[in-house]
Amino acid sequence: MSSFEYLALMGACLLITLPLELVFSAKVYRRWKILIGSLVPIVLIFSLWDVVAISRDHWTYNPKYVTGIHLGNLPLEEIVFFIVIPICALLSYEAVGTVLNFFTKKAKSRRGGNGSA
Repeated sequence: MSSFEYLALMGACLLITLPLELVFSAKVYRRWKILIGSLVPIVLIFSLWDVVAISRDHWTYNPKYVTGIHLGNLPLEEIVFFIVIPICALLSYEAVGTVLNFFTKKAKSRRGGNGSA
């Protein structure tokens, strides 16, 4: 495993979930202010958690598997993880909501739109 494989994996996660934005109209990237607003607390809280854990020697990162780029004592890969995985989760959540709304509307139209069985 090279030092850039983890970053490549994070890129692949974004690439694999991109169709959720395009095909299922997840509207995560299109609502970038909301996206940033949801990412900031996640990145701050988990980065702080990691900084404390690293400083207390609860865990470390093997230099063989990271690029060597750090923000403080946090490797770049960890910060990228805190950004990419929530984006992928939001894309999945919004896409599922879109699909469920589609089928709910379809079911209502089959019943005549009045909601009775």
